[in-house]
Amino acid sequence: METTICPWCQTEIVWDEELGAEEECPYCHNELKGYRTLNVQLGSEEDLEEEAELKDRVDDFDYWDESDSPHLGGVRRVEGFTASGGDLLAYESGVERILDGQDEVPECPHCREYMLHVGQQTITEGSFEPVVPNGMTSPLLTSTMKLNVYVCSACFSVSRFLAEEDRNSLIRTVSDKSGK
Repeated sequence: METTICPWCQTEIVWDEELGAEEECPYCHNELKGYRTLNVQLGSEEDLEEEAELKDRVDDFDYWDESDSPHLGGVRRVEGFTASGGDLLAYESGVERILDGQDEVPECPHCREYMLHVGQQTITEGSFEPVVPNGMTSPLLTSTMKLNVYVCSACFSVSRFLAEEDRNSLIRTVSDKSGK
């Protein structure tokens, strides 16, 4: 007798060799053959031992010294903070407390950690010159706008996003002008 596991309901299906394999799962009635079924063959014990040895060698490699990734510098700074007597647990607790109070919690585009809202930046007339896109009669944004500024708690990269009122203004402008 051969055993099959239904990929849909994870139920073990035992079938008799005289009758042959089931065409569909007797429990959830999903098809068991064709493109919907994936059969995985496990390797021998030798293959598993080689894989474990390779994993041990990879674990011994020091990624921190070999990597040129920009966000790892921030991680090193946090570790440097702890090496100089700083309390990493207190830092992480503070970060969590701040994130809990934020309305928006964007992810860092570099390391995917959550970012802290640190303030707003006002773009004034003269430092930003809006353009009028093709097919539009006015610019998408005015020459004065506010940006929310976020800093990553791990790699300390900075990102800026339009503030809520300017987002709504952009949406209204595109919606009003796009159909004309």
